Amino acid sequence: MKIAISGKGGVGKTTLAALLARLYASEGRPVLAIDADPDANLASAIGFSRELAEKITPIVELKDLIEERTGAKPGSSAPFFRLNPRVDDIPERFAGLHAGVKVLVMGTVKTGGGGCVCPENVLLKHLLQHAIVYRDEVVIVDMEAGIEHLGRATASSVDAFIVVVEPGQRSLQTALTVKRLAVDIGIHRCFVVGSKTASKGDRDFIVAGLPEMEVIGFISRSDRIIEADLKGLSPFDLDQDAVQEARQIRRRLDEALAK
Repeated sequence: MKIAISGKGGVGKTTLAALLARLYASEGRPVLAIDADPDANLASAIGFSRELAEKITPIVELKDLIEERTGAKPGSSAPFFRLNPRVDDIPERFAGLHAGVKVLVMGTVKTGGGGCVCPENVLLKHLLQHAIVYRDEVVIVDMEAGIEHLGRATASSVDAFIVVVEPGQRSLQTALTVKRLAVDIGIHRCFVVGSKTASKGDRDFIVAGLPEMEVIGFISRSDRIIEADLKGLSPFDLDQDAVQEARQIRRRLDEALAK
């Protein structure tokens, strides 16, 4: 199972990514969770302590590795570098491990823009492609509000693209924009999860506002999820209601993909 999760900042996509990662791992399945959001905090949501999370070095900061694999220094204007660098050993070498979940942090390319054709960006995109296309495990990617990390070669191997939304017009508009971009590169299995819902009215608002997208579940607004964030714990360990909602989302996802 290869899942990419996107959505407007602050809607709860990292919470969903962490819940699903822990859920699959609790079933004994190997899980690789990739934090591709510039505001990286997936490790904390999965349950890493602050000390252990800080030991996971973002790939983009491994300058010697980037130069070794691409043949060019990060941030350089080298006219030539390898566009097909070796990446297969990177998850085992640089991922952290907690509760059966390996976490890999991508980091942010700070020079030339996120879409620059630079050594570090080439390595990140090739690494993501390798994880989604070739890794024989559950891969869950916590993305920023867009599809910048995904190319056409990667998109065809994504089993599900989930857009997380909260009750609000701006969040729904982001979902529609992300879906259009996803379809443009060949992702057609695009689903919605509603987050921070507090009532049936909130859930109905999301369903009514996205009539052309399939809503596969909801993660309710929860004081325990907020408490988990404040304490640096995983919502999987503190909020069993959220875990049950994640199970329902996983079941609905399996049913949707089986159609």
